[in-house]
Amino acid sequence: MIALHVRVAREHAEAVLAELVDLAPGGFEERDAGDAVDYVLYGAAGELPALADLRAAAGAALVDISTEDVADDWAERWKAFHQPVDVGPLRVRPPWSPAREGAIDIVVDPGQAFGTGGHHTTRLCLELLLEQAPGGALADWGCGTGVLAIAAAKLGWSPVFGVDHEIAAVEATEVNAHANGVPVAVERGDLRHAPGPWAPTVVANLVRPLLLDVARVMDRPPETLIVSGLLRQEGDEIATKFARHGLRERRRRHSGEWSALTLERA
Repeated sequence: MIALHVRVAREHAEAVLAELVDLAPGGFEERDAGDAVDYVLYGAAGELPALADLRAAAGAALVDISTEDVADDWAERWKAFHQPVDVGPLRVRPPWSPAREGAIDIVVDPGQAFGTGGHHTTRLCLELLLEQAPGGALADWGCGTGVLAIAAAKLGWSPVFGVDHEIAAVEATEVNAHANGVPVAVERGDLRHAPGPWAPTVVANLVRPLLLDVARVMDRPPETLIVSGLLRQEGDEIATKFARHGLRERRRRHSGEWSALTLERA
């Protein structure tokens, strides 16, 4: 087997991810590499090019590309990479991991590589979501595999909406919501150019450039906005941008180098 690595600076990760979703609809692995993101595609010899290390342009971004041979048991090791995530009463797990007795069970298939909740930013969003009183509508802007939307539905928000620019993410959220037995109305939308579906509570686990676009195009602020995908040093800037819409920071959580904020309408 061959592993093809595509590493890009975090601020350009969304654009590169959009390209990779089209090129590799079967899925790929996303690895946190500090101030960069490493996307890994797996395939048999001949399916993926065995390239020498090189640097290439992807739009405005520079990406580092490399390949390596991996053992034939890569599929089982890939499963081991996705472990259950416990956040308060919630357990987010892939289908091959066991449920936790007494926990609110959220089963997410990482086959489309948008994650199962293990990243710091998703955990931080879940922690802040658990601090809110469930009820009313909730929207998940940039829903990925639907972890946050499904968790919200299981905690008692209704109706729950999801939006994502990637077709694979929309499909993954629909599949995972159905598998978890909760209704999530998910649609495709580009948050760079138009507001996401409005709800009193919104979660947006996005990277800094996309959150800046969300703030720019916002026409009706929610009552509560939980944002993540931020490095520690980016939190103040994002809080300031949304303050222009009357949203004030009420809570900030950190995990490693990552931050998440709860913003509430004054």
